[in-house]
Amino acid sequence: MAVQNKSSQIATTVRDFIRLESAGGILLLAASVLALIIANSPMANLYGALLDTTIAVQVGALSISKPLLLWVNDGLMAVFFFLVGLEIKREIMEGELSSFSQVVLPGMGALGGMLVPAGIYAWMNWGDPVALDGWAIPVATDIAFALALLSVFGARVPTALKVLLLTLAIFDDLAAIVIIALFYSGDLSLAALLIGAFVLIIAIIMNRMGVTRTSAYILLGIVVWIAVLKSGVHATLAGVLIAFCIPMRDARDKSPLRELEHNLHGPVAFAILPIFAFANAGLSLTGMSVADLTHPVTLGVISGLLVGKPLGILVFIGLAVMLRFVQLPNNVNWLQLLGVAFACGIGFTMSLFIAGLAFEHGSGEYFNGDRLGILVGSVLSAIVAYVLLHISLPRK
Repeated sequence: MAVQNKSSQIATTVRDFIRLESAGGILLLAASVLALIIANSPMANLYGALLDTTIAVQVGALSISKPLLLWVNDGLMAVFFFLVGLEIKREIMEGELSSFSQVVLPGMGALGGMLVPAGIYAWMNWGDPVALDGWAIPVATDIAFALALLSVFGARVPTALKVLLLTLAIFDDLAAIVIIALFYSGDLSLAALLIGAFVLIIAIIMNRMGVTRTSAYILLGIVVWIAVLKSGVHATLAGVLIAFCIPMRDARDKSPLRELEHNLHGPVAFAILPIFAFANAGLSLTGMSVADLTHPVTLGVISGLLVGKPLGILVFIGLAVMLRFVQLPNNVNWLQLLGVAFACGIGFTMSLFIAGLAFEHGSGEYFNGDRLGILVGSVLSAIVAYVLLHISLPRK
């Protein structure tokens, strides 16, 4: 009976997550289109000035002064990554990543979906060390857009296919966290890192002592965010680290983590991600030509998302099935899997985020080319995914 209740609870969580992320995907699309329109209108200068507006917060000697764009990318996105951390911990403790057999198939797919697009991008930009900073851009998947696309088909989509897409996206998020930590951090401040580590240890001790009040962890999380921001490591990682400290269960068998995750889904899906998209998707098309579309950076991103992502997922899962490590879920066929693999090529939000880090870390000269590649690659991937799923999914 307990196992049945747990399975029912997990199924309900997955359904709620898909509904909310799908609706958020529509708002994300609207915010992106609005940013593109404004960036190519007489209001373009106003749009740029808004994002460049400096906002400063100072308490005594501690001062944080950043343009509005970086408050969005470093601050609001830390909340997004906090939610990602909660989702990953829940899946590891009680969900789709709680047993090895559940991990292998999406894990293999995610591995191929990272290595192949990164390899294609690197191959196309091998002679340019600055452009190579963007190798991780086509590795990402935008789960909100991918689920919004899947939701178009309603009850035609097998539950196993939805779970597979969710689990692939979770692995992508894990990979993005590791990539940001290892490759897109600046000069490190040892003192700030030590302060962040000390506060994080306090949060871990609180967890082990049975402290379940989430507000205490959030206050410590703010301190960790400031310390990580000042350390040179990207500040969004603070969100993930403190999320792993949130207790899964309390003494009454309630879940502080699930409750916090539920409360954050709405603000993240309907406010934080659309604001991020509006701030980052404003690509000016003025003066662009076919040459911009065929530039190695732009072409590398398009090819990575449109070709590398689905090819890597399909080939690596195919090898795992052929070697009998795994088998496809019930009611899922290879054409449906290919459709989901193309849906994973919708990089958008996460690709834009990594692109900003890549060329903030290296040079800003290729950022427009990357954004163009992300937009074109994501749109083409969505079109191909829609066609394949429309053909392959059952009519009833």
